[in-house]
Amino acid sequence: MPRFFATLSYNGRNYVGWQIQPNGLSVQQVLQDALSVILRDSVAVTGAGRTDAGVHARGMVAHFDWEGDAFSSVDLIHKLNNFLPKDISVSSIQPVKPDAHARFSALSRTYSYYVVTRKDPFMHGLTCRIHFHPDLQLMNALCEVLKEYNDFTSFSKLHTDVKTNLCSIKSAQWEQKEEHRYVFTITADRFLRNMVRAIVGTLLEAGRGRIDERGLRRIIEAKNRNVAGDSAPGHALFLENVAYPEDIWL
Repeated sequence: MPRFFATLSYNGRNYVGWQIQPNGLSVQQVLQDALSVILRDSVAVTGAGRTDAGVHARGMVAHFDWEGDAFSSVDLIHKLNNFLPKDISVSSIQPVKPDAHARFSALSRTYSYYVVTRKDPFMHGLTCRIHFHPDLQLMNALCEVLKEYNDFTSFSKLHTDVKTNLCSIKSAQWEQKEEHRYVFTITADRFLRNMVRAIVGTLLEAGRGRIDERGLRRIIEAKNRNVAGDSAPGHALFLENVAYPEDIWL
């Protein structure tokens, strides 16, 4: 059956997350319903991962199968964006090989976390405000430490049903964009539930002088979520990009 990858962005404020949940509205459900109405048949979508409640995306990818009448991707995108709510937008729909999978074919995911040190009414709900100027040099030194490890149990949400807590972090870096604005960007082959937010919370503790390199190593090697820092709020986290092999595209 022909398969397509849809790339979309969304503001997660009004959703319980990407994945369909019994207790509220999800982005997956809204996209699925929109496709089903426009294509006039039931359509199921599968995402590259699951963003938590309130988390945003600039580059979420989801696949769906369609063996009905052929459609123009340009026309379908136009119809979807007219139908979808203002906080969800589809930017591309591309055909892929039938065995390509939005989740399992992904090579890496990239997330960004946005921090500000002063009140900014235009970024309210999209950034996390802190009340200190973080030690960027130390935080970036600890980012290099993160890349030495692959078991991130200490940064995983408790009581999840994952089979392994192993991840390969390819890059992690803090940057100062303006005097009062900082961005943390991290890329890995996969992420555990709550992993990025837990890492951000722990690195911010380091940035205010409460954790050093030895302390971070102890946290990681303990493989215990209770010893890491508090999770940073979800509303400042963005899924930026999902990367795939070149040979999946048709």
